[in-house]
Formats: sequence, structure tokens, C-alpha cells
Amino acid sequence: MRVSATAKYLRRSTRKTRLVTQAIVGLPVAQAASALQFMPQGAARDVAKVLKSAAANAENNFDLSPDDLVVVEATANEGPTIKRWRPRAQGRAFPIQKTMTHVTVVLENREA
Repeated sequence: MRVSATAKYLRRSTRKTRLVTQAIVGLPVAQAASALQFMPQGAARDVAKVLKSAAANAENNFDLSPDDLVVVEATANEGPTIKRWRPRAQGRAFPIQKTMTHVTVVLENREA
């Protein structure tokens, strides 16, 4: 059985978040959580929250043990971009793009 959790509109770069999500694919939940705890990237905290939420969903909604779950899929997709303008010298304006990310973590039973 597959169980997932999603966090939307995180104010992080998608490219930087993908580095973190790719590192936990294929790991058991406990091992993935400990790996995220010691990662220096800021996005590791957000991905750890989503992983914890997916494990809680599995335990509370489907009566699955978190010890038997493995991270099957972890994705970081682009969300909307907030566009702003920064004033520069001689009346020019430079664009500033504030990116957002949608993070999804999918867990599955180890036997499956």
C-alpha cells in the first residue's frame, strides 16, 4: 500500500530541494529521518516534516507500522513564482523571482 504526504508552496529553490529528496529514496523511514537530521541543507528540515507526516498518515489512517515503510518516491516540483522588481541605477529595474516548491514523499510497505 502506498501512502503519501505533500507540502505545497515552500519558499525554497526546487533545484536545491531535489538534492535532498534524491538522497532519501530507497531508504527505510527511520534511516531517512536520521539522514535528513544531519544534512546541512536548509531544505532537509522541510523534507523531514513531510516524511514525518507521511509516516503518521500510514500509522493513523492505514494501521501500518512505520518500521516496515520504505521511501519509494520523493519529488520536489516547481510551484508558482512570485515576480518582483528591484530598482537599479539610472532608472532601470531588475527582476527578482521568488520560487516556490511542492514536496511529495511516498512510502510503501517493505514486502510490497
